[in-house]
Amino acid sequence: MELLLALLAGLSVAGAAYGIRLYRADAKLPADLQLALEVGATRTGAVYSAVDRLGMRWSPAVLRMMGPKRVDSVRRRIDLAGNPGGLTIDRYGARRAVYGALGAVGGLLMLVRGSFLVAILLFAFGAFWTEVGIWSAVRIRKDQIERTLPDFLDVLAVVVSAGLGFRQALERVAEKYEGPWADELRITLRQMDMGVSRREAFDALRRRNDSEQVAQFVTTLQQGEELGAPIVETLIQIANDMRRTDAQNARRKAAKAVPKATMVITMLMVPATMILLGAGLFLGTGTDFGSITGE
Repeated sequence: MELLLALLAGLSVAGAAYGIRLYRADAKLPADLQLALEVGATRTGAVYSAVDRLGMRWSPAVLRMMGPKRVDSVRRRIDLAGNPGGLTIDRYGARRAVYGALGAVGGLLMLVRGSFLVAILLFAFGAFWTEVGIWSAVRIRKDQIERTLPDFLDVLAVVVSAGLGFRQALERVAEKYEGPWADELRITLRQMDMGVSRREAFDALRRRNDSEQVAQFVTTLQQGEELGAPIVETLIQIANDMRRTDAQNARRKAAKAVPKATMVITMLMVPATMILLGAGLFLGTGTDFGSITGE
């Protein structure tokens, strides 16, 4: 057992030394990977930047092991997350390699020491930490977009009614907003500047966002354009429908929360309260515990 522990410790030290040497080495990376690394370094923290540099050598191998379908699925989720911290599919592979190695080595060390729970946590960290970050970013970004969209449409309707065309009004209002929805609109506007039709640009906007409100906005806008409906009335209708949907979703979440709260109260708070009351009543009777225990 001691020999195995010493062997694992030696491998860990050797791996750390090799990783430091790779980190300091001037690695020759492909042009696309080098660009992703340089651009993302200004948008991510020092820890993630170091992890990316350390694991970029193994990123192609990780992506090959995942397979084309899995890579496409991950790339889709990264797009839905809005590339948080400059994350790209190549950076994803690098982080999976580094976190997987750390989780595997740490988990093996904990297994040797007999800490099975800690070992399971370390293995889970290595396997799912990158996925957890993407999943959290997707939810946060979706919530931010859905909170911003109704107010954005109201402002856009006012600007359009003032006499600006839809394209100019969209650009003018997008300049005043910050966050993921403004970023999405700027991408859509740049696509239209490059010659993409409005329908194709908004279809791409819908595909980049896993949000029912964004899909509703694009669908209603395109239908109003086909039917010749006034754009101002269409925007106001979309905003009102979204607020109505938000209210319904809030009521639905509140309805789901009531049984959960009831279950928590029934299983935890009621028994604890009964025990506390019973102990207080028993102590308040002045019972001589010495006579009960025979001491």
